[in-house]
Amino acid sequence: MEKVAIVGTGPAGLTAAVYAARAGLEPVVIDGMQPGGQLTTTTEVENYPGFPESIDGTALVQNMRDQAARFGARYINGEITESDLSGSPLKLMLSDGSVIESLSIIIATGASAKYLGIESEQKLMGRGVSACATCDGAFYRGQNVAVVGGGDTAIEEAIFLTRIVAGVTVIHRRDELRASKILADRALANDKITFAWNSVVEEVLDVEKNEVTGLKLKNVKTGEVSRIDVTGVFMAIGHHPNTEAYEGQLELEDGFIKAENTRTSVAGVFAAGDVQDPDYKQAVTAAGSGCMAALEAERYLSSLNA
Repeated sequence: MEKVAIVGTGPAGLTAAVYAARAGLEPVVIDGMQPGGQLTTTTEVENYPGFPESIDGTALVQNMRDQAARFGARYINGEITESDLSGSPLKLMLSDGSVIESLSIIIATGASAKYLGIESEQKLMGRGVSACATCDGAFYRGQNVAVVGGGDTAIEEAIFLTRIVAGVTVIHRRDELRASKILADRALANDKITFAWNSVVEEVLDVEKNEVTGLKLKNVKTGEVSRIDVTGVFMAIGHHPNTEAYEGQLELEDGFIKAENTRTSVAGVFAAGDVQDPDYKQAVTAAGSGCMAALEAERYLSSLNA
């Protein structure tokens, strides 16, 4: 029987692990389907306090992981597929068939990339279609690629890709970027980045190759259809919270876990990071909520005299 089980190893889960471990709760931490979370797809983290020269996202996550382990956190490599939160002990079912029983749970499973949902995109997943430039960008060295989206994630991906590829076309359905001004200014000033404004992807093309050869675009204002030649396309149109294992067990709102000060609708279950945050979605806010969740879990266990 565990005192606290933490699901997810992004900044929220690992910060929760640091605090829970330092409190002597000996937390067990389940890696989840993307160990390290979205932060591992960012090469330069410039806005996390304490790193004036920036830090690699994977390195930052590893530092957090090592810090929690130093205080006694234990790690399990696995994915939660189901949960039973109807009574005590709380139960988490892993993909290998094992079950973790715990008096409290901190859910920090983050969010996953959204895709367009068109048939040609799904057909070419892994053959030119990706949602992670830092993971797959190196495959397109010296080639022309596209990024779909206009927010911070899309522009960060585009800027990163300019270090590797010949050119990047940013495809955005509006006529101005939603990204923060500092990122937008960098992209607009980068001569390797061009923009397809007011445009959406109608089809991912794979002429006789079964891999991406181009994109068919449609201008949402004029209806004009055009084509661009690219060998890779990176989707950066948002994320959906990873809450599938908790559907029917916890109160959700628009897919996100509904939480007040990280407390969910079930006593002893807490949520931290992007899985309960539809607004901010930052590493530092995720870490802060991870701290809150661990403190709330400690108070809850104290109330049980556990």
